[in-house]
Amino acid sequence: MVYFQPVEMTFYLENRMCLAIPGQVESVVEKKATVNFGGVKRQVDLSFLLDTQVADWVLVHVGFAIQKVDEESARETYRLLADSRQEELEAELRQSL
Repeated sequence: MVYFQPVEMTFYLENRMCLAIPGQVESVVEKKATVNFGGVKRQVDLSFLLDTQVADWVLVHVGFAIQKVDEESARETYRLLADSRQEELEAELRQSL
């Protein structure tokens, strides 16, 4: 079974979870785009999406844009990722004491 949960920003395939990261499209040339992931820019394949334009937010998994998302969802995902990283750093610090 394959399904997508945009709120969780994860793509599931046979009970295996893969992370998709949101980014904002900065330029489009044919089926390729330059996408900004919080300051890191990468080339992304747009073959799975129709009508992607500059300023759209997309979810990217292994170099492919797999879904468009709204800006609010994208920013919330970045916040959650930052929070989880902070929790991970604090746990590592506690273990080292």
